[in-house]
Amino acid sequence: MIIPKYPATGTTIFSIMSALANEHKAINLSQGFPDFPIDEMLGSLVNKAIMDGFNQYAPMIGLQNLREAIANKILHFQKVEVNPNTEITITPGATYAIYTAFATILQPDDEVIVLEPAYDSYVPNIYTCGATPVRITLNDGTFEIDWNKIYAAITTKTKAIIINNPHNPCSVTWSEQDFQHLITLVEKHNLYVVSDEVYEHLVFDSKEHISVLRYPELRSRSFVIHSFGKAFHSTGWKMGYCIAPAELMHAFRAIHQYLAFSVNTPMQQGIATYLDDLSHLETTTRMLQQRRDFFLEQMKATRFKWLKPAAGSYFQLMNYEAISDLPSMEFAIWLTKNYSVACIPLSSFYQDDNNEKWVRFCFAKKEETLMAAVENLKSI
Repeated sequence: MIIPKYPATGTTIFSIMSALANEHKAINLSQGFPDFPIDEMLGSLVNKAIMDGFNQYAPMIGLQNLREAIANKILHFQKVEVNPNTEITITPGATYAIYTAFATILQPDDEVIVLEPAYDSYVPNIYTCGATPVRITLNDGTFEIDWNKIYAAITTKTKAIIINNPHNPCSVTWSEQDFQHLITLVEKHNLYVVSDEVYEHLVFDSKEHISVLRYPELRSRSFVIHSFGKAFHSTGWKMGYCIAPAELMHAFRAIHQYLAFSVNTPMQQGIATYLDDLSHLETTTRMLQQRRDFFLEQMKATRFKWLKPAAGSYFQLMNYEAISDLPSMEFAIWLTKNYSVACIPLSSFYQDDNNEKWVRFCFAKKEETLMAAVENLKSI
C-alpha cells in the first residue's frame, strides 16, 4: 500500500476549469495562458538553434550564454550583479524550481509560512518534502499582508517563508514596508525565503518590479524563481530559472542534476539570443497593461466589481456579490455552463473553504477574445 506524501487528492482547478470550458465551448479566461502567438523573431531563433545543431544535452546548469544573458537582465532591471556561473540554474519551468528549492532546504517536521490565497503547487510541494505549511490569510478584500499574524505564527520549527510578487491570483505587489518586515523576520528567525517572481515583467502603471535580490539581507537566504513563459507568451515551453547565493545554489544543483539534469537546448539558445534586446520585455509590459485597461473598460458594463486594477501579473480579480450568492466554485461552474465564460474561483487558492465572492479572470488574451467574453457577461 502506498502512503501518499500529500494528503489531498484530485485534479488541479486549472485542469478542471479548462476541461469544463472545452466541454461547453466557453471562452477560457481561467487558466493563465495567452491565446496570441509568440514573437515571430523568438520562434525563428529557436528554429535556427535547431538547424544549427543545438539538439543535444545542455550543461546541467544551463547554457553559458543564457545564464550570462539573465545576469545582464538582472543587472539592467534590478541593478544587482549575479554570478552566472555559481548563482543561476536553468530549470524546466518555475514550478519545478520552487519544488527543488523546497527539497533543498526542508527536513521532516519543518514548517513553512504560506500566504493565502496561494498558488496551488506551494502546499503540495511542502507536504511532499515532509514539512508542514503554516497558512496565513491575507487581509480580506485588500489582500494586503498582516505581518502581526506572521510574527505570531513563527515557531522553533519555522524554516522558510514562500512569497509571490507580483501575486497570483490577487495581482498585488509588495511595498517597501513589506520588504522591511520580511528582513526583520528573516534575520530574527534565521529563515530561508523562496520568492516566486514569475510575473516580474508584468508590473503596470509605470511601477517597477522590486525583487528580493535588491536586499542583501534577503538575497543571502533566498531562492528567487523566474519564468520565461509569462513574459514571452510561451507557457508551454516550461522554461524557468532559479537564482540563489553560491552555497544554496550548490545544494540546489545537487538535487536538480538527478531530477531533470538539463533543459531544452534549442529553446535555451533561442532565448539567449532574444535577450540581446531587453526592449522585448518592456514591449510585453506595455501590451499587457493595454489588455488590462481594455478588459476593465469593457467590464464596466457588467455587474462585476473590482477593488482596483491589477498592479501586476495578467489576472484580474472580480467580485460577483451583486450577481449571485453561490460559493465561488459553484459560481464558476454556473458561469461556464450558462454564459460560456470560464474563470477560476478564488476559493481554489485556499486550503480551507473560503466564502468570499471573488473569481479570477485572465486578460492575457486577444482583444476580440476579451470582447466576446464581456458580451456574454453583460447578459447576466
